[in-house]
Amino acid sequence: MSPKKDTQKSAKSTTAVGKTVQGFTDEERAAMKERAKELKAEANKADGESAVLEKIAEMPEPDRTMAERLHAIIKASAPTLSPKTWYGMPAYAKDGKIVCFFQSAHKFKARYATFGFNDAANLDEGAMWPTSFALKELTAEAEAMIGALVKKAVS
Repeated sequence: MSPKKDTQKSAKSTTAVGKTVQGFTDEERAAMKERAKELKAEANKADGESAVLEKIAEMPEPDRTMAERLHAIIKASAPTLSPKTWYGMPAYAKDGKIVCFFQSAHKFKARYATFGFNDAANLDEGAMWPTSFALKELTAEAEAMIGALVKKAVS
């Protein structure tokens, strides 16, 4: 039997003096591996948020203010989304796939900023639906619409 299978099969081992030592069971090892994955995911989420906040801080006005507000709306509307940068833009992912993003007008020397959704967003409605929106400013009405769209996108 290979050492790997032997280790997985038995949680007992023998020391040099012949004493049997009770180690972790297979279930305990599996639980520890799961916890390690959870901690890594939490660390990555924190790193992603830091990167997004740094990118937002680098933006000139009025894009910076819009991006800060969008970040707050997205976090409140869909706390399961993970912030991360995507092509140097603030983006929000579910299961590693980008759901929505903010594109600064300044980045591409455009007339307006863009808030968009990728195909991971659950926004399908009929044969045609919008996937990005031009933003000149965030009004209360626009904020409510964005919050509702983000909630729908992750549903």
